[in-house]
Amino acid sequence: MWSGTTLTNFSGSIFGAHQKVDRVSRRYLRVLAPKNIDKFPTIRDILHFEGKNGPDGIKSKSPAKDEPWHFYDPFDPGDTKLLEIIKDHYEELVWQLKKGSPERAAFDAAWLAHAVVDGLTPAHHFPYEEKLTEIRGDGLHSRDSIKNKVIMPGDTVGEKLKSNWQMYGFGGLMSMHGFFEIGVGFILAPIQMKTAKPTKKDLEELAEIGYEEVFKRAAREIALLDMYDRFHEKGWSVKLSRDVRNHLGPIMAKTVCLVWYSALREAGLLRGKK
Repeated sequence: MWSGTTLTNFSGSIFGAHQKVDRVSRRYLRVLAPKNIDKFPTIRDILHFEGKNGPDGIKSKSPAKDEPWHFYDPFDPGDTKLLEIIKDHYEELVWQLKKGSPERAAFDAAWLAHAVVDGLTPAHHFPYEEKLTEIRGDGLHSRDSIKNKVIMPGDTVGEKLKSNWQMYGFGGLMSMHGFFEIGVGFILAPIQMKTAKPTKKDLEELAEIGYEEVFKRAAREIALLDMYDRFHEKGWSVKLSRDVRNHLGPIMAKTVCLVWYSALREAGLLRGKK
């Protein structure tokens, strides 16, 4: 999901979808745990680890080296790569909350939220890696520099033009992905997302099934709306924009809030909660 450019955090602070979701989630976490919220990182500290200091920043700083790959198929039980990333950041967040390490807790809270939101993003349900490998023709191992990552390879000038058009041209893999995510950021920027506030039923369900299953169910709910396929077919429409505003944004913010709440509870920092 769009978090602004990786050169500066300014653009993300205004139209960054990740930053918007984090703000809404942190606001509702305060509502859920008003007496314990001081034990959780502030939104200012969390947002410090977004944009150029977040997972997206690695993509420009060290291409193809330890890049977080946040793509997820909600209907494939064997797709566990992102779930493992989420679990690692979740467990580290719990540990840092127990230790009382605010800066490291802010880092893990931010990167955990980033992974969760990406996993809920319709554009990340698309088999991007498979299509990228198909366009490049030489696998992803050759993406070892910014130049080699950005420019698609080809044995001839014609092949290079074709592969780069498939990537960046009208309806291209990267152009469609980028236009969708930037559009989501602009749509979410001005709204309050009142329906993102977790209900008593949401908290009971969280206690019963755990944060990972809450994430999986949210991902499937979003995927069933076919938002990215609709965007591919007709671009932005009033109905699609409404679904982003009324469903996608609130579901993402609610899920992040619930995952953070679960970490706070598991760290033993909620009164009367384990």
